[in-house]
Amino acid sequence: MSDENTQDAPELLTQLEQGVMTLTLNRPDRLNALNPSLMRALNEAVARAASDPAVACVVLTGAGRAFCAGGDMKASAASRAAPAPETSKPPTSFEARRDWLRRSMEAARLLHDMPKPTIAMINGACAGAGLSLAGACDLRYAGESAVLTTAFARAGLSGDYGGSWFWTRIAGTAKARELFFLAEKIDAQTALAAGLVTAVHPDAELADRTLAIARELAARPGAAFNYMKRNLNAAETQSIEAVLDLEAVSMLLSRQALSTSR
Repeated sequence: MSDENTQDAPELLTQLEQGVMTLTLNRPDRLNALNPSLMRALNEAVARAASDPAVACVVLTGAGRAFCAGGDMKASAASRAAPAPETSKPPTSFEARRDWLRRSMEAARLLHDMPKPTIAMINGACAGAGLSLAGACDLRYAGESAVLTTAFARAGLSGDYGGSWFWTRIAGTAKARELFFLAEKIDAQTALAAGLVTAVHPDAELADRTLAIARELAARPGAAFNYMKRNLNAAETQSIEAVLDLEAVSMLLSRQALSTSR
């Protein structure tokens, strides 16, 4: 996407162009599986994008033939075998590991909550925590060769990165249980029919089409997305009365922001 991948390339590539921040997971030899250092880099990059006024839209994708294959089980095993300070590897006690894992998942919350549109550009394999991160984004565009799966049940794990929360809301309670319990591999067209992705594009056109949409969103008044996302997030848990009250306030504030920007 932005930099040529070499052996010494960073595990996360960032590129800001026309208000669109593209974050590229860059461990193609491991299908962009998340290891501790990549998890930390992703948290930091998403936090910066959320607060940077130059960023109007965020696109998350992966280098090579995968979006993200989930957690790197080999890296996790190595970390347990040779513990080191938290800056590089997770701690060993249950309580410390729980707190570390929760902090490591913060990128998912930020992608969902930040007052800017977020887009998952899904190329190839999208599994486990990778699928959770895709679910954290507002929109999901998939290449025709994309394959989605929760994968957790096959590894004997319950799931993380907010996947249970995101996919219950995206797909509904029954479909979310099917996704998690069966952990089937779902091709792009099946995912589209089930409402799991926004659109499917030919692999060769995925980046151009997704970034065109991202640039279009980035060119629109940012305050509208700020209040729009606040309304939509509130609608997941609050009553119609509460949402109507919030919408009234948000409309006035977005109008005010629009008038002051002219």
